[in-house]
Amino acid sequence: MGKIDSKWLVVLSVLTGTFTVILNNSMLNPVLPEFMKIFDSDAVGVSWILTIFMIAMGMTMPVTGFLGDRFGKKRVYIAGLILFATGSVLGALSQWLSMVIIARAIQGIAGGLMMPNAMALIFQAFPRNERGFAVGIYGVAAMVAPAIGPTIGGIIAENFEWYWLFLFNLPFAFLSMFFSAKYLLRTESDPSRVFDWKGFAIITAGVGSVLYVLGQGRNFEEAMNYTNLALVIIGLLLIALFIWYELKIEKPLLELKVFKVKTYRYSIIATSSASIGLFSSLFLLPYLIQEAYNLSIIKTGLLFLPSALASGLFMTIGGRILDNKGPKLVVPTGLIILTFACLMFGFVDLSTSYWILMSLNIVLGIGLGLGNMPATTAGMNAIPDHLVAQGSAMNNLIRQISSSLGIVMFSVYYEVRRGQYILLDELSVQEATLEAINEAFLLAAILVAVAVPFAFKMKGIQDEEKE
Repeated sequence: MGKIDSKWLVVLSVLTGTFTVILNNSMLNPVLPEFMKIFDSDAVGVSWILTIFMIAMGMTMPVTGFLGDRFGKKRVYIAGLILFATGSVLGALSQWLSMVIIARAIQGIAGGLMMPNAMALIFQAFPRNERGFAVGIYGVAAMVAPAIGPTIGGIIAENFEWYWLFLFNLPFAFLSMFFSAKYLLRTESDPSRVFDWKGFAIITAGVGSVLYVLGQGRNFEEAMNYTNLALVIIGLLLIALFIWYELKIEKPLLELKVFKVKTYRYSIIATSSASIGLFSSLFLLPYLIQEAYNLSIIKTGLLFLPSALASGLFMTIGGRILDNKGPKLVVPTGLIILTFACLMFGFVDLSTSYWILMSLNIVLGIGLGLGNMPATTAGMNAIPDHLVAQGSAMNNLIRQISSSLGIVMFSVYYEVRRGQYILLDELSVQEATLEAINEAFLLAAILVAVAVPFAFKMKGIQDEEKE
């Protein structure tokens, strides 16, 4: 097997595994009402199937960098795959809702082990001037899986027993285990690394509190609940305490000094704003299609598929541009296109055709493809290679929090403004829905646009060579 083939087999190995994790999560979204009937539960109970996954993954990510350094990234990634398969089996065998939730927690821990190490393993296999295209190919999984997941989940739920939603994962997980064991490059382990128990306790409690509230607060009453507000404040204080503590000790759990690298900092801002742009569309467009336009769920799903494909295609194009020209050309362009798409969604009305909506969503996908993964790669390229796993873990964690925050922010804004339009302005449900969604997209456009100046400040390896 030639050198080029072996590099791309690394991408294939981690793509197969992470695609399965992301696909499984999105498959379960449309099936939650079915779980309410199966386990005789309410919406709050079954919502934990999604919430616990997000919390478990977010709480695991801070320790992933340490585990990768201590035991080797390949071992930790394969351990995550085994854990994910175990959670899938447990989910399929579950007799009670509580067992399904435990199984999802195990899958979340597995995702937290796999996602940051996947990026680190790709970076290890490719030289810096080829990483953009490689990460672009890998990033296709992150965009296509959420787009096709609800459709696959719906097909399985309609034609098979519910437990096939978990068994569906196993062939892909085993295939990824085979590829990973055979083709992933072994990384050095460092037995001298000492685990920072205090830091781990502080950050898991802090991140867990914040993600718990973000996972629950999907309407105005819950978001403004005193308990939730207290948990957010406590969580933020614990995260601040963690930063202060980690900067003091000699061997921290997370090497926060990566934030001293300007390009890495700017990449975090760019990817966080891109995540807000992505999740504004994922949350708002189904309401626009189904409640304002009174179209079917099938048309909602079809709206996202071309956008996901465009995003995946332009991730690879953006990666090539990054490798050849650096981030200053591709990342700001992507964010500007994303801003434009959100802005245009802010001016649609009930006479706007479905095909125009689909076209705008494709433009949004192009912006995401050019702005998201290239920004991540540029940021990771800017930090020392031995800190890539640490940087990837923090990147994934911050993206997880910003995505969850985006969903809560847009859901609360949508619900409040829609209610005001109905009660105070006496608009119809259709008109109120449209007005609230228009405003929310304009807000998203502003939030994405704020990151554009920072994207222009990012440097690539081409800039380093000039210096």
